[in-house]
Amino acid sequence: MTKLHILSIAVHPDDAELGCAGTLINHARKGQMVGILDLTAGELGTRGTAEIRLKEAQDAAQAMGIHVRENAHMADGFFRNDEAHQKMLIRFIRKYQPEIVIANALTDRHPDHGRAGRLIADACFLSGLRKIETEWNNTPQAAWRPKRVFHMIQDRHHEPQIIVDISESFHTKMEAVRCYKSQFHAPTSTEPMTYIATAEFLNQIAYRDMLMGKRIGTQYAEGFVCENIPAISDLDALIYPEFP
Repeated sequence: MTKLHILSIAVHPDDAELGCAGTLINHARKGQMVGILDLTAGELGTRGTAEIRLKEAQDAAQAMGIHVRENAHMADGFFRNDEAHQKMLIRFIRKYQPEIVIANALTDRHPDHGRAGRLIADACFLSGLRKIETEWNNTPQAAWRPKRVFHMIQDRHHEPQIIVDISESFHTKMEAVRCYKSQFHAPTSTEPMTYIATAEFLNQIAYRDMLMGKRIGTQYAEGFVCENIPAISDLDALIYPEFP
């Protein structure tokens, strides 16, 4: 077993790159173990194929310098927040025992995002119940509940409760995003145009991260939402001398 400090769980390959790659890169560069679990291969996407997306996901993981990337191979568009899918996800959570999980947004333009966000949050809680029995490779798994679940901000704006400075990792984040050549703007592509394949879409991601950075006085940042308020030991934990 590879124990992870942070596991990003997201429904489509490229969701983690767009929503939280800068944060993942920050922690990987600190020497912490970081991973991504994609729930589907994005096989219903208008452009590219599942096989291409899986290869692009591995290329992006290498660009980010993360340690683990897996795919749960749930059905894109048709997965549900039910017992079968929760138990499938619990097995991965118990396998990697992350301290922190970063999940899809709880509501968003794409209905898969909100459904996945709720599935992930529910599975993280249920994973801590020892009477739910699971196995990995025929070996019983111990109960495990992540200490914190954060939800990324994706297409729709949500007021962040936590903002992470990604000024030093932003350009690497965008390198990882551009690994998805089948999905984003490519002037020579003959595939149908989509919402995320326009020339403006990646600029919008950069603008969003810049606006989030402006909120904390840095160049770029990523915002997160959490359903329970994070605790600090004292107010000094919120003092950042390097920020203006």
